[in-house]
Amino acid sequence: MGRSSKDKRDIYYRLAKEEGWRARSAFKLLQLDQEFNLFTGVNRAVDLCAAPGSWSQVLSRKLRGCAEKAEKGESGEEVKIVAVDLQAMAPLPGVTQIQGDITKVSTAQEIIRHFEGQPADLVVCDGAPDVTGLHDVDEYIQAQLLLAALNITTHVLKPGGTFVAKIFRGKDVTLLYSQLKLFFDGVTCTKPRSSRNSSIEAFVVCQNYSPPKGYIPNMSNPLLDHSYDVDFNQLEGPNRVIVPFLACGDLSAFDSDRTYPLQLDAGKEYQYTPPAQPPIRPPYQQACHLRKKNLLSREDAPSVCPTQSQDEPEPNAEST
Repeated sequence: MGRSSKDKRDIYYRLAKEEGWRARSAFKLLQLDQEFNLFTGVNRAVDLCAAPGSWSQVLSRKLRGCAEKAEKGESGEEVKIVAVDLQAMAPLPGVTQIQGDITKVSTAQEIIRHFEGQPADLVVCDGAPDVTGLHDVDEYIQAQLLLAALNITTHVLKPGGTFVAKIFRGKDVTLLYSQLKLFFDGVTCTKPRSSRNSSIEAFVVCQNYSPPKGYIPNMSNPLLDHSYDVDFNQLEGPNRVIVPFLACGDLSAFDSDRTYPLQLDAGKEYQYTPPAQPPIRPPYQQACHLRKKNLLSREDAPSVCPTQSQDEPEPNAEST
C-alpha cells in the first residue's frame, strides 16, 4: 500500500494534515464545541494528556483567535492555556507545556501557578491507554485514567466550570456516570461525527462544576474502589444513573467509517500532505532504524542510541 492509502481510508486523518492539525482528534473537539459551545467565556483552559497536541491546537486557535492571534479573551482577560503530558510535545503558540504526571498534586499546583492562583474555566482530556484488544482490561484502564483526570480537575477547576473527557462505553459505565454526577450538575455522553462508529469511544461533557459540600480534593483518595468488585461497583434499580447520549456533528459531514476517493473536488487535484508534526521520540523509533538497516529480524542486532541522528528522517506520525 502506498502512503496515500490511509488518506482514502480515513478522511479525517487526511483533512487534519491538510488543515495543519497534529491529529484527527482535533475534529472531535471542534464538533463537541459546535454542540455545547465549550469555549464561550473561557480564558483559562487545561489540556490533560495533551500529546501530540491536537486539542491544545484547537484551544489555541479558538481562544486566542485564528486570524488576529488575539491575546485577550472575551472578558478582556489574558487567555492562558496549559497542556500536561508525561511525554514531550513540540511547542505550540500560546500554550504553556508541563511535562508531568496528572496523578501528582505537584502537577495541579504548577497548573494553578501558571494561572497566577486562579482556577481554570475549562479542563479537557483526550487521554487513552495503549489498547490491548482485551476489552474488559481496556475499559478498566480507561476508567481509571478518566478518574485520575477528574481527580486533578477537582483541584484546578472553578465552580461552574466544564470538564470534557474521553470514555469507553462498557458494561460498567454507569458507575462512572454516577461519580461524575456527584461533581457536575449536567453530564452528557456524546459521540462526535469524526469518531468511528466501530469504536466504543465516546466523550462525557460535564457542565457546571459543583462539588459536594465539604469535599476537599485529595490525590491520595481513590474515586473508585480499586478491587473493582462486580457486586460493589454495580448500580441497579433506582440507584442506576441514566446519562443522556447525544450524537454531535453535522449529519452532512464526512463519515469516519467510509472510504472516500482521493480527489474530493472535481476542480482540485489531490496532492499528498505529510503530517503536520511528526512525533518527537516515538517508542517505535528503534524498530524503524533496525528495519531501515535490514537488522530487524536478526537476533544479534546491535542496540542503537535512542537519540535519532540528524541525517535520518523522522517516522511518520500516527493518527489518534
